Amino acid sequence: MITTNDFKTGVTIQSDGHLWLVIEFQHVKPGKGPAFVRSKLRNLRTRAVVDKTWRAGEKVATAHIDKEKMLYSYNMGETAVFMNNETYEQVEVDMNGIREQLNFIIEGMEVNVISFEGEILSVDIPEKVTLSVTQADPAVKGNTAQTATKDCVVETGFKLQVPLFVSEGDRIVINTNTGKYDTRAQ
Repeated sequence: MITTNDFKTGVTIQSDGHLWLVIEFQHVKPGKGPAFVRSKLRNLRTRAVVDKTWRAGEKVATAHIDKEKMLYSYNMGETAVFMNNETYEQVEVDMNGIREQLNFIIEGMEVNVISFEGEILSVDIPEKVTLSVTQADPAVKGNTAQTATKDCVVETGFKLQVPLFVSEGDRIVINTNTGKYDTRAQ
């Protein structure tokens, strides 16, 4: 158990029968009335984000989340298969919960599989990944009035905008939080 005074970004809690990740929090002490904590929480099962206000010092149950390093192996219909490197144990994760992350994962990539009491909740991927460009539109001559970009597809099938100098076969770094081009890989 922790109190709302102990909230930190990244803390996982159990409340109302759900698992929550604290994204943001703010301690508020109004001139009149008792202090309270305003928070923004992400549901770890549904990925929904909600705002919730707590009384200052209110007790909340903590949720102990396990992170296990695993290799992404392959897709199997509606599930993705991950393998533990040390025990070679394989786990299947429902693709509906990790569709966004699969845009940035290739076979053999090491990721953290996040679980709670044996229930797999999600997959934690690096902030930046390097992927190969499989398809890139040709640059349009004279299209440089603004910061010019063009469409491109990477090896996972993810589509994004890249600068005009990027071509097929190049390796690029993508920010997984925004889904945008970061730099050309060395």
